[in-house]
Amino acid sequence: VQFVESGGGLVQPGGSLRLSCVSSGFIFSIYMMSWYRQAPGKERELVATITSNGGSTDYADSVKGRFTISRDNAKNTVFLQMNSLKPDDTAVYYCNVGRGLTPFFGSWGQGTQVTVSS
Repeated sequence: VQFVESGGGLVQPGGSLRLSCVSSGFIFSIYMMSWYRQAPGKERELVATITSNGGSTDYADSVKGRFTISRDNAKNTVFLQMNSLKPDDTAVYYCNVGRGLTPFFGSWGQGTQVTVSS
């Protein structure tokens, strides 16, 4: 099982980024997928979740209305569109299967760094 996250970078407050996560090693289309983040010195937290067919999504209160999770099952890819970014969004962002804080298949990808700063 492998997750390859990309799309992070340095952005000013109020800016936008679109993260991508390409998955392999399992049947992507049958699993719920989530984005997580971990800021320096803090626990990893769940940010957004999408059902296997993309029909339902859920968000942490801190990102609701600003972030949008989506997926392309033909490309084994999950996306996170992040708008109106704030300094508190600075973290390493990861994707994984399900919505638990323990990785479903026992591993995390390398993540992608998002830094929001002026």
